[in-house]
Amino acid sequence: MKLYDVTLSGHAHRARLFLGLLGLDYELIPVDLHAGEQHGEVFRAINPFGQVPVLDDDGVIVPDSIAILVYLATKHGRGDWLPTDAVGAARVQRWLSVAAGQIAFGPCAARLVTLFGAVFDHQEVIARAHAILKLVEQSITGRNWLAADHATIADVALYSYIARAPEGDVDLAPYPQVRAWLARVEALPGFVPFPETDRGSTLA
Repeated sequence: MKLYDVTLSGHAHRARLFLGLLGLDYELIPVDLHAGEQHGEVFRAINPFGQVPVLDDDGVIVPDSIAILVYLATKHGRGDWLPTDAVGAARVQRWLSVAAGQIAFGPCAARLVTLFGAVFDHQEVIARAHAILKLVEQSITGRNWLAADHATIADVALYSYIARAPEGDVDLAPYPQVRAWLARVEALPGFVPFPETDRGSTLA
């Protein structure tokens, strides 16, 4: 199994994190975004969208971080991480949609501005980040995990960009429940840390 990866990508970290939590062996294949490798003919043959991460499971190609989480949980029969009952699956899916929506256009976008010079209105995406963090704070109050009484891929999907939100100038200090939840994720067996940049030390 191979994972095409970029170290500082939160999307790629989701995949690395879940592979670690499942205890699976894989080969890490770095993709050089600065050199434009993602736009080259070789990589485009793997993923025409030119995005990382991409999982190659013995010839089965799975692009997209959320799709990778679903694929791995389903293939390995991990109903704990991805419930198979209608209610449990829907609760997880709700947060997967948040990861692809409000998280991507909030804390992820804010981090893209400060670390990679992305062209977004920084104050606007910071405000979006705080809006979703307030909702996560409310949702996690009185419970340990987002979608069940144990960790699921919903928690994996949201972890990376929330954990590194300070790198986008999004302060986590107002969200004690969120910070406690981050610590619970980090205490899971097989947890894989997300490398922190110097930017991350500027805010709590």
